[in-house]
Amino acid sequence: MNGKNSTRTIEIPQLAVVALIGVSGSGKSTFARVHFKPTEILSSDFFRGLVSDDENDQAASKDAFDALFYLAGKRLGAGKLTVIDATNVQKEARKDVLDLAREQNCHAIAIVLDMPEALCRARNALRPDRDFGDHVIKRQAMQLRRSLRGLEREGFRYVFVLTGEEEAHAVEIVRKPLWNDKREECGPFDIVGDVHGCFDELCRLAETLGYGVDAQNCALTPHPQGRKLVFVGDLGERGPADGKVLKLVMGAVRDRIARCVLGNHDFKLLKHLKGRQVVPSHGLDLTIGELANESGEFKNDVMRFLDSLISHYVFDGGKLVVAHAGLIEKYQGRGSGRVKDFCMFGETNGETDEYGLPVRAQWANDYRGKALVVFGHTPNPEVLNLNNTLCIDTGCVFGGKLTACRYPEREIVQVDAAREYYRPVKPLLPLSPSSHSGDDTLNIDDVLHQHYFSTRLKQNIRIHENNAMAALELMSRFAVDPHWLIYLPPTMSPCETSRLEGFLEYPAEAFNYYKTRGIGQVVCEQKHMGSRAVIVLCRSAQIAATRFGAKDGKRGVIHTRTGRSFFADDTTEAALLERLDGVLTASGFWDDFQTEWVCLDAELMPWSAKAQQLIEDQYAAVGRAGRSGLAAAVAAIAQTVERTGGADTARPTPAKPGESSRDADLQELLQISQTKQEALAHYVDAYRVYCWRVNSIDDYRIAPFHILATENKVWNAEPHVTHMETIRRYLTGRDAVFIATPYRVVDTLDETSVAAGIQWWEELIAAGNEGMVVKPRDFIATRGNEILQPAVKCRGREYLRIIYGPEYTLGGNLDRLKKRALGKKRTLALNEFALGMESLERFVRKEALYRVHECVFGVLAMESEPVDPRL
Repeated sequence: MNGKNSTRTIEIPQLAVVALIGVSGSGKSTFARVHFKPTEILSSDFFRGLVSDDENDQAASKDAFDALFYLAGKRLGAGKLTVIDATNVQKEARKDVLDLAREQNCHAIAIVLDMPEALCRARNALRPDRDFGDHVIKRQAMQLRRSLRGLEREGFRYVFVLTGEEEAHAVEIVRKPLWNDKREECGPFDIVGDVHGCFDELCRLAETLGYGVDAQNCALTPHPQGRKLVFVGDLGERGPADGKVLKLVMGAVRDRIARCVLGNHDFKLLKHLKGRQVVPSHGLDLTIGELANESGEFKNDVMRFLDSLISHYVFDGGKLVVAHAGLIEKYQGRGSGRVKDFCMFGETNGETDEYGLPVRAQWANDYRGKALVVFGHTPNPEVLNLNNTLCIDTGCVFGGKLTACRYPEREIVQVDAAREYYRPVKPLLPLSPSSHSGDDTLNIDDVLHQHYFSTRLKQNIRIHENNAMAALELMSRFAVDPHWLIYLPPTMSPCETSRLEGFLEYPAEAFNYYKTRGIGQVVCEQKHMGSRAVIVLCRSAQIAATRFGAKDGKRGVIHTRTGRSFFADDTTEAALLERLDGVLTASGFWDDFQTEWVCLDAELMPWSAKAQQLIEDQYAAVGRAGRSGLAAAVAAIAQTVERTGGADTARPTPAKPGESSRDADLQELLQISQTKQEALAHYVDAYRVYCWRVNSIDDYRIAPFHILATENKVWNAEPHVTHMETIRRYLTGRDAVFIATPYRVVDTLDETSVAAGIQWWEELIAAGNEGMVVKPRDFIATRGNEILQPAVKCRGREYLRIIYGPEYTLGGNLDRLKKRALGKKRTLALNEFALGMESLERFVRKEALYRVHECVFGVLAMESEPVDPRL
């Protein structure tokens, strides 16, 4: 306890539960208002008022404190400092505060306002609502005096006693981050796995990473690029040179070249050096023997160094956590014995396996934290990458490798052990793609309820619960192996409805959308009438297994925009992927782009390749029925006209309600029927253009239009013309299956350029093409904080006949259709685009696959939104 505090400064952790302690009238509430935010203060008086409408109703105290501590738990769980404003003079009352701190793994702070009884009585006398007698003040003061000496023993980490008004008024409270809070340090870091005395391997690894190494003096020199080493603990035991490793790491930490966390073997050594009873097993006996030859001064230095190490570090704004055995999200940035034990030993169930080793719970299987957790402790033959966690203990002392993870690159750097220094109790078995005890894909708890996504491009994208359930069924029952699902393309909004007579869509509106939003240049791409296809291809099945975690033995996949396999048979898919690999290899794509995989956005034709059943059941059925019915009707009317010589055939005035009393003009009826027959013929011709018989692989056509991602790069920073030209150079001209997409660049501020763009569209649709897609020059276009549509489609008159029906231009149909609303479609397009870009960026950053799938799932869920499917 600090006793009488003469300083004006009180330092408290940024995350803590603060108990204000003092008798009624000591000024706790006033003190709290001066030094803490209103949202941080939980007052017992206020909560009594909440539950009973009377802040002084002592009968309501139990309910009031139940509510107070419930809310305090929620605040602390969210990482928010919380102040308990109550008398807290009784040990029983303080126990609730201490229990809360233990539950939330944070420190409990006591700030005592020890004011004279006379002052407290005088203050209470000025408040008419405080009608209790002076004996209450006296009793509380006695309880306070009995408590002062034992507050630290009760469990308060820091105790500050302020005696008298003057001292209380002179206080300044300063908040300090916990020792593990290094959020301001953003790296770059080189995180090194369990060394276990392997000094030579550590020197080789440090040199490989770019640090200067003086092996003779066990010293490092700073990295030329300012990188910093971070050791995950277990520096010694079992290896050949524990003393040298300790000297090197201690010097690097002292020189601020490195940081280090405490491992379980380090902790055992520390206990031995402090003279405590420790069983010298699992290699500790070797370390004790080696240190016996060192000076007493060195052993004291080692003891002080190990005693200074903390359980874990939080770096880079909370994006990186380093702990010896890992750390679940709710413990990150906290400080308690429970957190320390987890960091050193992991999560165990008290049982032992057949080798006599603790059975550890696989906490990483269910990890869903935003921070990358890098840890060691459990040796594996290879780095274990699961759910945004990396286990980098690769058993160097057992003859494996010493591993480092470069951050933020997430690049793995390793050196082989010179030999096996210590025989492992439990053999290290080779890992296979399916050997993980857990999986990193989505589980039902991740998506079961209404969910909000935050992406780089757009915040607070909401997924409704009903849509989530529909997407969950689709993704679990019909989608391809989820390890391949790194992206789903967004829906695309049409341009604004045209005001021109006879047109529903026209390029002028597409150009104007971007022009009015400050986009001077757009790219117009021919819209192929096929089916959207996402193609993911790896150079080998081994790459597919290691980079994607694919367990199906494939080297790639072609899937639809809803994640289903594009082809019913694997043979066709495999053949097309093999052809694509041949093109990429021949063009030098793999080497030029230094990538082992690629993700492409493409159109796959013919339309009938994927939509054959739709064509037969919907479009062809309408065509057949319409032609048959209209042909018979036209023939009958024509025959009647010929028989009557074209004269009007009058009917008597009908007696039945609903019948027309006008004469029937057979010539007019014949003309209307013939017009409908002509429209139906155009309808059939329109969809037939996009269908052809496929007898072999050579009959397919694939038109890639986006290179979405390659290793270490998402291509959304490249303008669309770069995509078009890169695809033209590397993917087309070598195999007839892969075709280029014709495009034009239009200056929206140049009327001549705009007219040329409109003319090009008219030529496209006159030749039977669907139309075009208009995109801003940049892949991601913004106006201030607003994201613009990534693309708008402008479809031709005859193609729209397929969508809206054969007679959509007849009568008043077109006028009615022009009243269509596009707002919801555009919102969906932007939300899905933001989620699609986020999923790719997370995958390229090598985040956990469930993090990628959150976004993929979000796109799929939004497809359940009730929007006019014709838009």
